[in-house]
Amino acid sequence: MCNLHLAAPVVTRHEPAALHTEQRGRTLHTDRRRFLAGASAAAVAATAFPRIAFAQTGGDKAVAALCDRILAGDVLIDPVQATFLGLDVGDRSALRAQLGPAGKASDIAASRHARSMLADLRAIEPSGLSEVWKVRREIVEHMLEQRLVSDQFDIPDVGNPYRLSQQDGKYIYVPDSLDSAHPVESSGDAEAYLARLADFSGVLREESEAFAEEASRGYLAPGWSLDLVMSQLDAQLASAPAENSMVKSLVRRAQEKGVAGDWSARAAKLLADEVYPALREQRDLVAKLRPTTREGDGLWRLPRGDEIYAAALREFTTTNLSAEEIHKTGLEQVAEISGELETILKGAGLTKGSIGERLTALNSRSDQVFPNTDKGRAALLASIRANIAAMQKKLPQAFANVPDAPLEVRRVPVEIQDGSSNGYYYPAALDGSRPAIYWINLKDTADWPKYTLPSLTYHEGNPGHHMHQSMLLGDKDLPDLLKNYFLSAYGEGWALYAEIIAEDMDGYHGLEKAGALQSWLFRAARLVADTGLHYKKWSREQATDYFVSTVGFTRGRSQREIERYCAMPGQACSYKIGQNEWVRLRKLAETELGAKFDARQFHEILKEGVMPLDMLDRRVRAWIAVQKGA
Repeated sequence: MCNLHLAAPVVTRHEPAALHTEQRGRTLHTDRRRFLAGASAAAVAATAFPRIAFAQTGGDKAVAALCDRILAGDVLIDPVQATFLGLDVGDRSALRAQLGPAGKASDIAASRHARSMLADLRAIEPSGLSEVWKVRREIVEHMLEQRLVSDQFDIPDVGNPYRLSQQDGKYIYVPDSLDSAHPVESSGDAEAYLARLADFSGVLREESEAFAEEASRGYLAPGWSLDLVMSQLDAQLASAPAENSMVKSLVRRAQEKGVAGDWSARAAKLLADEVYPALREQRDLVAKLRPTTREGDGLWRLPRGDEIYAAALREFTTTNLSAEEIHKTGLEQVAEISGELETILKGAGLTKGSIGERLTALNSRSDQVFPNTDKGRAALLASIRANIAAMQKKLPQAFANVPDAPLEVRRVPVEIQDGSSNGYYYPAALDGSRPAIYWINLKDTADWPKYTLPSLTYHEGNPGHHMHQSMLLGDKDLPDLLKNYFLSAYGEGWALYAEIIAEDMDGYHGLEKAGALQSWLFRAARLVADTGLHYKKWSREQATDYFVSTVGFTRGRSQREIERYCAMPGQACSYKIGQNEWVRLRKLAETELGAKFDARQFHEILKEGVMPLDMLDRRVRAWIAVQKGA
């Protein structure tokens, strides 16, 4: 999975990064109170970054200027995103020492910012724009409209309705981002790291306050999810402060770069005095509210749950397909793909039992399993890296322009692996200061039989997410806002379609094609399971049973998948709905163009940027018309 949408907390502080933590503690308290009194991201963006008056710009430049203003507000809303994107430099360097508030204040500020920007965008007449910028204006309008959908329910997001779950919360986001995004190249960076640690306790308390308020209205994750939250908070608290991963990450990287300082003692003191007490408070609050959560696992259990799920499906699929239509599509495609797998599995001598049972048998074969040891995990990562290198050489077969952007492969940190997705992608920083990262959850290597790894790697790497993001990052004319924008139906649909492109380039050998088919079966089964949970009132256990019997994943992996769908309703449907649309549009282009069709030119559509699926249909049809006239 990959969710790159910028949203959430706001910051109003601009202290120098090198402030000592004692001084920062007093400053942070004052600034948080000032923020809660009514500061907004839009107001901050207008004062912190020069606002380009629309009267002084026209046409395309007006849209480009607005994109820059939206992003300027966004990185104030979430300073950590500024670090992920490499934008916390120059005039924005103070952001590197900030986390930004959490909770209701951040939600309000984000909404104000979106409403302000949407009003300004709608003041720009499309008739005065070039075709390229008409497309971009429409994309930005959809983006801003989507940011406002959850306001009607007063929840964090229709696609992430729970403030705290096994995969959502600052207790996950902050430690992960400090390790994977925050640079430690100088003493200033290390001081900024400490400043963020000092900020962490306030963020946790603001989040806890919002969590309690939403729980009082019935918006509380299922009981098992809250149990996982408590276990993950316990894991954060289990070690002595000096042994915590947040401290060790800073110390290790400072040593690697020769940055002198007593970083271990200072960071450990911050954890002991400030962070750990706030984590314990949050853990105790979750335990207190755990008995009040409603029975069941889907959104139907929440106030206006059916409305929220319909909105989540629209957000993630960018279509108006109903839950019933999506459920039916999933059942049909599960049957179709299972038929294709039947042929391959028979050829491999697997003839007994259902498709799921035979895939389960294949998953456990000794020739398909890496040892569940450090050595086995290292071998698994090495195999992924080798596959990435081999595919890189084949890309010119399907792409007119092939980016050569580095991609790191890393294991999901042990501290968060229990609630984490199985695999996901982080794009590179916009300035190239940090490479893209392909994360894989290695809690149990049995989750990753060897025949399944190529399709996963094509999905997360090339020609999937990494190819897509690298193309966008390489477009100097595309605003940074749109380089970092992500719509799941388009982006995940592309990555799943990329697994088909890999087949066109002879990317699968032997049973690896069964791995690709299992990947597509998995996404079709998601349509069934997600709508089953949130529309047909399936239980977590019922949905897990369906996955094990249909897809053939291990029970542990299947359950983690189902738990993710419970916490992120609708997102799981975006993959197959998106892939279906990419396949349909390619077939349309092939039919319309005949001998004129060139897949390498068709794939150049990626450069137009992320867009809703109905808009993608219009852009492909426009491209077809141009090709016919060429």
